[in-house]
Amino acid sequence: MEQTPSLKIEHDFVQNSERVKSVDMHPTEPWVLLGLYSGTISIWNYQTKVQEKSLKISESPVRSAKFIVRENWVIAATDDKYIRVYNYERMEKIIEFEGHKDYIRSLDIHPFLPYVVSASDDQVLKLWNWKKGWSCDETFEGHSHYVMQVAFNPKDPSTFTSTSLDGTLKIWTIDSSTPNFTFEGHSKGVNCVDYFDSNEKQYLLSGSDDYTAKVWDYDSKVCIKTLEGHKNNVTTICAHPDIPIIFTASEDSTVKIWDVVSYRLETSLDFGLERVWSIGYKKGSSKIVFGCDKGFIIVTVKFASRQAKQD
Repeated sequence: MEQTPSLKIEHDFVQNSERVKSVDMHPTEPWVLLGLYSGTISIWNYQTKVQEKSLKISESPVRSAKFIVRENWVIAATDDKYIRVYNYERMEKIIEFEGHKDYIRSLDIHPFLPYVVSASDDQVLKLWNWKKGWSCDETFEGHSHYVMQVAFNPKDPSTFTSTSLDGTLKIWTIDSSTPNFTFEGHSKGVNCVDYFDSNEKQYLLSGSDDYTAKVWDYDSKVCIKTLEGHKNNVTTICAHPDIPIIFTASEDSTVKIWDVVSYRLETSLDFGLERVWSIGYKKGSSKIVFGCDKGFIIVTVKFASRQAKQD
């Protein structure tokens, strides 16, 4: 594992398990939530390195599981088309309901409103309101293939971005069923998206089956950089909110780390856990979790940027 002088990766905790499709880190507790291909959700304490809770929720894969911290909930979406919600203290089921007509790939939680958006292979996204009995308040149509991920805009959470195997990213507002804008540029399906800020500008980051990640200027809607180097589909990406680096992960079993300003490739990591499916982080922390075919790993990232960060 080659590391540059400015970058150090320390392995905190590695756990072999069944395929991990989804990871999420709790913002205050030392917990990582896993969504497993086996249909199980589990919560591991990465300080004690003990699995605290585990629940088989479906015979179908869990592709997305998230903490809804202000309600003490876990929400999970599975290939049986259902969305399920549990109290994570007692792992008691709050509700389950059929959300889509096909596999549900992704969930994202609004930062302060009682909303969840789901994305599905049925080519639509849906907005769910848990204060109104989990009513579907809006359906978003416009993609022509599976919708792979959804992510709220942290600067303007009345909007969100979706990615699809139709090769596009789309920008939506929560009160309109049609997209505001479509980003085109990848030559194959787009699996993942994240937002980041650099030099007081907002950018989108996308990862694709064309083996690349792209950086998009959010305002001008132009692709300003293509990150090349993976040898298979880019499955998940993350622009860390506190550390000026970008993570891209792939079915080639590697995680690549890039400088967020220069887009220079800092290092390439292979944890020996085969394909990498998901990345999670904790704000205010340098701990990162990666979910893979053969388990998960939590690392601590120490990075000294070559360029002075902008205030």
